[in-house]
Amino acid sequence: MLRNTVYGWGWPAMVLHWLAAAAILTMLGLGWWMTHEMLPRSPERLSAFAWHAALGYDLLVVTVLRLLWRLSGGVPALPENSGRWERIAAVGGHVLLYLFTFATALVGWALAGTMRVSLNKDLFGIPVLPIYINQDRAVHGLLETTHKYLAYTLAALVAVHVVGALRHHFVKRNNVLRRMLRPAAQPV
Repeated sequence: MLRNTVYGWGWPAMVLHWLAAAAILTMLGLGWWMTHEMLPRSPERLSAFAWHAALGYDLLVVTVLRLLWRLSGGVPALPENSGRWERIAAVGGHVLLYLFTFATALVGWALAGTMRVSLNKDLFGIPVLPIYINQDRAVHGLLETTHKYLAYTLAALVAVHVVGALRHHFVKRNNVLRRMLRPAAQPV
């Protein structure tokens, strides 16, 4: 199934979801590792920063594609027995996930323009134009701190999202999680 339906996600939505999930989790882990002195200052650390930035640029593209697909293809309905608070939490949670993914990536992109070494290529080696360039260390520090706290907030939102999906699967025993794992035209 290509398109989303009221019953489930199409395969493009699922692929984009899992690509974004893998990128976010990888970047959160790598970012934490790089910034908590687990990686001494070295060419390897610079390489890790470059890889983190490259993945961030590609995550931004995937997130834009996800949002465009979501807006053009609709969203499967929540189970009929979902309470009002669950519907509000689902919409609010997804809005916050998109908002913080974009904010974290954009601030990271600006932060890349304050590095002493250029971080201007994505994972495929495609050049990325900077959105901000400034060698002022105070600006670098501000952007770095902002990026870090946005990433921590994004990590918390991801955790809540995962707990919510697991709640749907194990407690409510509905298909909310399963329909992100396999396309379904309609319920059986």
